[in-house]
Amino acid sequence: MTTRIWILCSLLILLSWLGESNLNAQPNYDYTKLKREKLGRGVVAIKKDDSTNVITWRYLSSDPITTTFNIYRNGTKINPSPIDKATFFEDKTTESKALTYTVKAVVNGKEESNLSGKYTLPANAPIGYINIPLDIPSDGVTPDGQKYTYSPGDASIGDVDGDGEYEIILKWDPSNAHDNSHNGYTGNVYIDCYKIDGKKLWRIDLGRNIRAGAHYTQFMVYDLDGDNKAEIVMKTADGTTDGRGSVIGDVKADYRNQYGFIIEGPEYLTIFNGETGKAMQTIDYIPQRGDVCKWGDCRGNRVDRFLAAIAYLDGVHPSVVMCRGYYTRTVLAAFDWRDGKLASRWVFDSDMPGNQAYAGQGNHNLRVGDVDGDGCDEIIYGSCAINNDGTGFYSTGLGHGDALHLTVFDPTRKGMQVWDCHENKRDGSTFRDAATGKIIFQLPSKIDVGRAMAADIDPNYPGVEMWAIDTNGIFNVKGERINAPDCQVSINMACWWDGDLTRELLDKVTVSKYDPATGRSNAIFKAEGCLWNNGTKSNPAIQGDILGDWREEILFRTADNKNLRLYVSTEPTGYRFHTFLEDPVYRISMATQNVAYNQPTQPGFYFGSDLGKIFKEKEIVTKDNFILLDAGMDYDSYNWSVGGTNRERKLTTNDIPEGKRTEVELKVTYRGYEFTDHVFVTLNAK
Repeated sequence: MTTRIWILCSLLILLSWLGESNLNAQPNYDYTKLKREKLGRGVVAIKKDDSTNVITWRYLSSDPITTTFNIYRNGTKINPSPIDKATFFEDKTTESKALTYTVKAVVNGKEESNLSGKYTLPANAPIGYINIPLDIPSDGVTPDGQKYTYSPGDASIGDVDGDGEYEIILKWDPSNAHDNSHNGYTGNVYIDCYKIDGKKLWRIDLGRNIRAGAHYTQFMVYDLDGDNKAEIVMKTADGTTDGRGSVIGDVKADYRNQYGFIIEGPEYLTIFNGETGKAMQTIDYIPQRGDVCKWGDCRGNRVDRFLAAIAYLDGVHPSVVMCRGYYTRTVLAAFDWRDGKLASRWVFDSDMPGNQAYAGQGNHNLRVGDVDGDGCDEIIYGSCAINNDGTGFYSTGLGHGDALHLTVFDPTRKGMQVWDCHENKRDGSTFRDAATGKIIFQLPSKIDVGRAMAADIDPNYPGVEMWAIDTNGIFNVKGERINAPDCQVSINMACWWDGDLTRELLDKVTVSKYDPATGRSNAIFKAEGCLWNNGTKSNPAIQGDILGDWREEILFRTADNKNLRLYVSTEPTGYRFHTFLEDPVYRISMATQNVAYNQPTQPGFYFGSDLGKIFKEKEIVTKDNFILLDAGMDYDSYNWSVGGTNRERKLTTNDIPEGKRTEVELKVTYRGYEFTDHVFVTLNAK
């Protein structure tokens, strides 16, 4: 009997260990099966100054690490030797006419025409950005006589025509857009699609039965059926007009009440053709609002809090997830677009038995990623997580918040982590394991913590740094404050801009660089003549790796609302990495950036200043006849000068001479870039 109990206990411990091990796994997508968009070379040319043009392009995961590149200007090769250090080139020229730059990949000494890309820099192009002219909607007047105008709002990206390059999908906000808690009529919301050169492909008018505001229209742009053309999915209503002029439902219907809220009438979900704007299928929105009062109030505030996401729920195909509610009742509904049909995959409802712990846990944003290593995406819904099969994964019970970050913060820790803030005037900000919900450290607060940021801005500390409006300073992954409490930095957005491995801060129209010596940040770029969106959220239309090399672009509106400007960094870089767009976590973070309170992009892998800093000690002397060397984090490949291709290498006197100081070199690759580091080792030292 004792033996049987011992065996049973051992099995339970083993199963528990296996479960915990799995829950701390890295994202584990099967890239041989994962349906992703087909990316082109993403070539772009930007004027740096009157005598210099910068050409930059994508380095793809399909490119061998030995790939080099040649550049041609109007058919003439301009690089004296193959480009192998970065996908970035400066062309010294004073020509003012239109110039066509062609980038060709060189594999095994041969140019590959099918791996090329080109871009034409217009004559008299502006310095630092691409100008995208817009078609501003006409001004309007509400039923109570209030005039309103339009400005460009949030944007998304998608390859709608299958050419391997992105178009811009832009939401137009009326000047009387409202938060759900405010009374008032609003103008119609419009969704436009533009080519990068400014050609407008279509406009969708959501109609008077969709209210304007940050929490109402969340539009998902993604290739959902694998035809290499992106679709657009969003909530619609009677009177929505698609990009071809066809009206959904009853064109005469008007469900606005005297306060401007829309709390009756049918609600729809429509998938639109990305190339034409045509409504391809419209179904009933899930969930319907039902009894408005059961969502937390009777006036139409909490019932109309919407979120949306893209997720690889089966580990192969992208699904769209439409969400309603987070203050009280919470519902997520997943849909697949296959063979021309929009079909429900699952519905998660906190009102269902067993799901009560998930009510009231959502944020004004969400994150998506494979946090448990099963190759399928989970949805980080504020203080809780929903599994890929539509069941509850975990709930921390910490409640609603305004900001949320998901990435690999600590490269020495398995899996991804979450940095979240809370408005309950108790829990402040929390750093937790993304797979288990276990709190790693917490910074309590007695106020509503309405902002939180995460970015690797200080190269003196391993991992990604974190801060929030009431943390009194910046903290590292160990929960240690690393700057003076009175040294505050911006807290809205971030981007990779200047070419090194730390991240820059983005606030309003300014990019800033953190200075560890002072604990403050200094402006390094400002988009003159532009404005930001969403009031104090101070975000651009979108930021992310839209084209060019691994760094990120920023899309702003001009102050007169007549143009968008896509800013591209012209700062040199010595690094080249596979485009972040090929990482599902990063790509989905771009797709969901327009959702409610915009958050910056973040990848499903570690990226920061620690990369390549393998050996903390450069001199190791030991009296032992062996030592275990460790690369310190997971890289893609390892090549030890003493032989070996694993992360760890046990070094003995069979590998190096006894008592002799010997240099050991390690070459590692990470997302297509090779880092080299070395250490001097002496074994059996006398």
